[in-house]
Amino acid sequence: MALDVEDLLKIVLLLVIVWLVVEIVTGVLDFTIWLIAGPLKGLIGVVIVVLIVLWLTDNL
Repeated sequence: MALDVEDLLKIVLLLVIVWLVVEIVTGVLDFTIWLIAGPLKGLIGVVIVVLIVLWLTDNL
């Protein structure tokens, strides 16, 4: 199964949008949401990096 570059960019864009929403919600509700969404922010970043590395090594 090969992904087109456009599909990969859509996935990355979606992940970045989710990341920004998590940042905004965390900023607005601060500590309470941070307890829930704190680990997710790092996870989203790791997913983005892994997707880019897989794409660059042609493993997608």
